[in-house]
Amino acid sequence: MAEFVVAIDGGAGSGKSTTAKAVARRLNFFYLDTGAMYRAVTLKYIQCSGDPDNIEMSLIDKIITDTKIDLRQEDHKTYVYLDKNDVTAEIRKPPVNALVSPISAVPEVRCWMVDKQREVAKGRNVVCEGRDIGTVVFPDAQVKIFMQADLKERARRRLDELTEKKVQVTFAEIFENLRFRDDFDSRRSHSPLKKADDAIVIDTTDLSIDQEITLVENIVRERLENRTRV
Repeated sequence: MAEFVVAIDGGAGSGKSTTAKAVARRLNFFYLDTGAMYRAVTLKYIQCSGDPDNIEMSLIDKIITDTKIDLRQEDHKTYVYLDKNDVTAEIRKPPVNALVSPISAVPEVRCWMVDKQREVAKGRNVVCEGRDIGTVVFPDAQVKIFMQADLKERARRRLDELTEKKVQVTFAEIFENLRFRDDFDSRRSHSPLKKADDAIVIDTTDLSIDQEITLVENIVRERLENRTRV
């Protein structure tokens, strides 16, 4: 069981990943990048030449049985290893972006991932982000945040991020991908993108990165202080 969990949920580009990484660094917590784990599974499916239009369950079953995913942190940076290979950069590329939502929606994949995520968090203070962290993975998290932002602003942020990484993609492509993922993730039957009833909602549209990080950090520090007093 994890010691103290900060669960940050929200749509793609809402700022949850940037915020989660920074808050974990400031508090010296472990950053659990659940999205990267789903991306790694998606990359494995692509590497195995899986049909992108009709998810092959026999291949999914094989991947779940044979695949090893590791998260390693060095100097506050998370590295993702798929079957002992560093795929940190590869899982952020367009082919994975296009398929990660359908793969993530497969119930067998989600159940497998939830077990892995809880295993990684065991005995640690963690900050984790995703779409069902506060509702499914860690429903008893001490802090739950739900981040949201205007779709155009989220697309702009993602474009800046990918441009910096020298990934060739257009604003229109990103905008449509985010809109598709919002709809798909919210409508899926198993563990949909959903705000936990006790989550604190933060709209980051007009916030700077530092403002949203500091806001979440202060919420966590207050909860930690209250826990110490009790």
